Amino acid sequence: MRYLPLSEADRGAMLGVIGVDSVDDLFADVPLAARLSGPVEGLPDHASEMAVERHMAKLAGQNLAAGAAPFFLGAGAYRHHVPASVDHLIQRGEFLTAYTPYQPEIAQGTLQVLFEFQTQVARLFGTDVANASLYDGSTACWEAITMAGRITRRGQVLLSAGLHPHYASTAKTMARFTGDTLHHTALSLDATPDDAALIAAIDGETSCVVVQYPDVLGRIPDLAAIAEAAHAKGALLVAVVTEPVALGLIESPGALGADIVVGEGQSIGVGLQFGGPYLGLFGCREKFVRQMPGRLCGETVDAEGKRGFVLTLSTREQHIRREKATSNICTNSGLCALAFSIHMSLLGGSGLAQMASASHARARETAARLAKVPGVSVLNRAYVNEFTVILPQDARTVVRALADRQVLGGVSLGRLYPDAPELGHALLVAASECTTADDIETLGRALEEVLA
Repeated sequence: MRYLPLSEADRGAMLGVIGVDSVDDLFADVPLAARLSGPVEGLPDHASEMAVERHMAKLAGQNLAAGAAPFFLGAGAYRHHVPASVDHLIQRGEFLTAYTPYQPEIAQGTLQVLFEFQTQVARLFGTDVANASLYDGSTACWEAITMAGRITRRGQVLLSAGLHPHYASTAKTMARFTGDTLHHTALSLDATPDDAALIAAIDGETSCVVVQYPDVLGRIPDLAAIAEAAHAKGALLVAVVTEPVALGLIESPGALGADIVVGEGQSIGVGLQFGGPYLGLFGCREKFVRQMPGRLCGETVDAEGKRGFVLTLSTREQHIRREKATSNICTNSGLCALAFSIHMSLLGGSGLAQMASASHARARETAARLAKVPGVSVLNRAYVNEFTVILPQDARTVVRALADRQVLGGVSLGRLYPDAPELGHALLVAASECTTADDIETLGRALEEVLA
């Protein structure tokens, strides 16, 4: 039976307090064209459990699973091998059902896991401190922008052309409500990022410069030069890492001068999962720790001198006055953070480096094979495990044709930048330690067929 505890009088009283005439008024910001006027067309009013299972299984059968075909997708979500022990451990009851550890005396295990997670992220990013995770990479990027604004007391933000468009879109959406001004130059298909133009745009009103590393085309910007230029103008450098495995091979952003480093942790321990849930990573310099959003787990000792863990330096709106809060984020991606931490522990420092090296090697082999396809050229001069190729025709059409041949051949820039036709012939290709020689050859032959 339906659970409807409120009467019409109850609803009327609540609407009166809010100051609106009807529930529909609460959705005034949603365009009428986006609202449903009735049940979804084509869906039955009801069905048996068995019928629903059969129907959903039929729909699922239309998917081409990442592990069932040559897989070269990337652009912010990557396929890496996740040991079976990761899934086994995160499904233990004390982890799977754990909530936010507000009471340290009964949540020492969860707090210790988050403390170790923070240590791993800080070492990976080259920062002094890291928080106990955020929702995902794009929201972490926005939190970094607002944090930089609090520190510098400025509202001008430079977004590098190579920042993933979904991250830039998230920032632009949020900036509508904060008054921040975002400057985002158009992406161009150059072999190397135009760091000089970005540096030239920094001025005395700039709060921060947001640079993806490696960028959305797989190129590697000169973070050290950008950091030096930003600091000379009193601005901060925010580095965004969408592929943390790459940091097993290239220098950490913190070591190159980044003040705040954020990113997406999906590559390590977390499967593709149809786009989520994912894991936001966030690190910064120690002197900025009180401006850091989210939660922070600290190590201490109890009354008997025994080692213990607690939430510390809580600057969220649940703990302090709202106007003094750094963020309204009140939930960390705890289970995904645990998966990340377990996988990192299994890899260790040398294992991560080996994983990155293997991914880079597979990417080089893939680039070399694709460069042999008539009409195809590789854009990048340097990359880790993701690069861009230029095709002789629209990449979206090519991607669909490859999928028809059971090959997931990459992500078209036309999909990421639908309003930039000049990018339509570019294709992002990612490889990893999961990529085999047969996968590479299958992609090469399929592309030759499609372009013939």
